[in-house]
Amino acid sequence: MIPEPAHSIVVVVEDSDAFAEMKRGLLPGFRAKLANNENAIKDAVEDITLRAMLFDLDCVGEGAADGIEVIQEIRALRADIVIVAMTRSGEHSIPLRASQAGADEFVVAPVNCEELQSLIARAIEKRALELEGRRVIEQAERRTALFSLIGASAAMQKLYQTIQAVADTNTTVVLRGESGTGKELIAKALVQASDRANQPYICLNCSALPESLIESELFGYEKGAFTGADAAKAGLIESAQNGTLFLDEITTLNPNLQSKLLRALQERAVQRLGGRAAKKIDFRLICATNDDLEDLVRKGRFREDLYYRINVVPIVVPPLRERDGDLPLLVNHFLRMYCTAAKRPLKNINPDVLEILEEYPWPGNVRELENLVQRLVVMVAANTITAEHLPQHLLQHSASGQEAILIPEEGVDFDAEMERIEIAYLTAALRRTGGKKSAAATLLRLDNQRMKYLCRKLKLHG
Repeated sequence: MIPEPAHSIVVVVEDSDAFAEMKRGLLPGFRAKLANNENAIKDAVEDITLRAMLFDLDCVGEGAADGIEVIQEIRALRADIVIVAMTRSGEHSIPLRASQAGADEFVVAPVNCEELQSLIARAIEKRALELEGRRVIEQAERRTALFSLIGASAAMQKLYQTIQAVADTNTTVVLRGESGTGKELIAKALVQASDRANQPYICLNCSALPESLIESELFGYEKGAFTGADAAKAGLIESAQNGTLFLDEITTLNPNLQSKLLRALQERAVQRLGGRAAKKIDFRLICATNDDLEDLVRKGRFREDLYYRINVVPIVVPPLRERDGDLPLLVNHFLRMYCTAAKRPLKNINPDVLEILEEYPWPGNVRELENLVQRLVVMVAANTITAEHLPQHLLQHSASGQEAILIPEEGVDFDAEMERIEIAYLTAALRRTGGKKSAAATLLRLDNQRMKYLCRKLKLHG
């Protein structure tokens, strides 16, 4: 059986005799090396095989305070190594300050080498587990996210694959999906994954500007092209030179603009308003819509030739209700984001709240969920979000929510609740029948004797 190699450890002490004693005491589990000056410490930190450092705080500068500053610098450079701080000082604040600076363990000299071996070995094992855990988490995050997109569902995995497949091409892409599904984030992901990532990214929501302004915004204009055009201005297509143009809600463009956009795509050139010559532009077009493009083409509201020009690679963006398992990830993401923005401690969310949220169909998709989480972070003072904090329309939509309405966390007085319901029904029936108990009994499908009994019990008078 081949023995495991000894861990590499650097001992930062001033006294070479003290080092020699420690070196003998650390064998056979550790290969100890002396670092007794700034250059030796620097070389040790740069050694990728280094696993741990035993640092005598008293051997640097004016004492422990200066040694703690050096530990802080070392920790900033190496997150993976174990640092054990050592001192002869009895000052009570030193262990805490050393820990805050990045030391994993703290010992007071003189040390027992056998105990020190055990302490360092445990610390190295713990650090290895932490690093492995961090690596696993990072791998999981890579599977559940792509740039700003969050989701681990099969629908999102398919979307990620499509983005990565078309990102490095110049192919025109149309993003199709319901409002609030995150089409603009997907457009940004396409750009970030492409070789145009460091080039201009120009975004326009076509429905956000009046028709009279969109043409000049898209194509630009020369000085004097119209009243108020006091200087020439490049349009958004021209500004996207070597980069990407994202047109959201493209179906809101009027027929004239659809025609001009088609020409710009065909010729890869634009002519400013009032201009005489067209200018060649190298740009990639990504557009988005929540409309049924084919239906608009049939109705003559969207040019068929432009439809074929933009519908080269259609990417269907899944609605939130079809992204099985993604909702908890999104909730956690938005909680962290908005709690950090509001400078508040991270809030917890009860499992029954997630159950209610997962039963809701989310017609407004991710945008609606994000708005809800932001509102809960701002409005809920408690550290834990419970069902009672949710809006009524969410509670009423789900079986879990109905249960939360009927039975709050603190429980109910069943007899009192039943009595309240009986009073409400009997009072309503008596009011409708003008106080006639026999008529009220018929309305409630009760016999007259029981009606009279209930009225006496509940002190109701017809």
